[in-house]
Amino acid sequence: MYAERPSRMRGAAVWTREFEAPRPAGRAGPARQTGAEWPVLPDGCMDLLWTEGRLLVAGPDTRPYVPGGAPARWAGVRLPPGTAPALLGVPAHELRDRRVDLADLWPAARVRRLTARIDTAADPAGALETLAVERAAETQPPDPLLTEVAAALEAGRTVSATADSLGIGARTLHRRSRAAFGYGPKTLARILRLQRALRAGARGASPAEIASRTGYADQAHLTRELRALTGMTPGRLFRHREPLPSRAA
Repeated sequence: MYAERPSRMRGAAVWTREFEAPRPAGRAGPARQTGAEWPVLPDGCMDLLWTEGRLLVAGPDTRPYVPGGAPARWAGVRLPPGTAPALLGVPAHELRDRRVDLADLWPAARVRRLTARIDTAADPAGALETLAVERAAETQPPDPLLTEVAAALEAGRTVSATADSLGIGARTLHRRSRAAFGYGPKTLARILRLQRALRAGARGASPAEIASRTGYADQAHLTRELRALTGMTPGRLFRHREPLPSRAA
């Protein structure tokens, strides 16, 4: 069972994922899915994760990710594009397409104390959110220019128009985007466009409507991009109407 709520941190979300009973072999994720577990799809975000006895970070994805391991209880704080590196103290490109233990990024003794604190909390998701809020208060805020970049690309503006409007050169934008998002602005634009397409599909729009509404040249372009970023066809993706699972390891 997957649940999500807005976080006290601006633009972030707190989510939980629990398995209430063992599932048959080869079945996991939302109940209407069959076969392999439904993958986590690229969204431009990074997550601070908890499962009993562990704190982890999910880096920015450029491809679908299928969580593995035995069913477990998970909680996460999903941080919007460009905001996690300041909080974690590591450039996003170092974590691209990776799940890493927080102890690989922060002092191990501190991570052990934090893990024990969350393990014993009555509400681990709330305790994890408090950890993120406390950490944000200790660190510098995210680069405001990169926050503007993410907002412009989310709104569907082109990379060149975004760079021009912010008065920043293409090479500088690419370098700063890698540190903030994990990849260049063109990849971020593709991933944010994918997310707009998924939202339109969840509302019942047809593939042709999705393509025209969300910035694809045509339906064939939509299909190529969905295959590249999700490994799936529009038909399979848009049959899915339940909230997609978040980024458990």
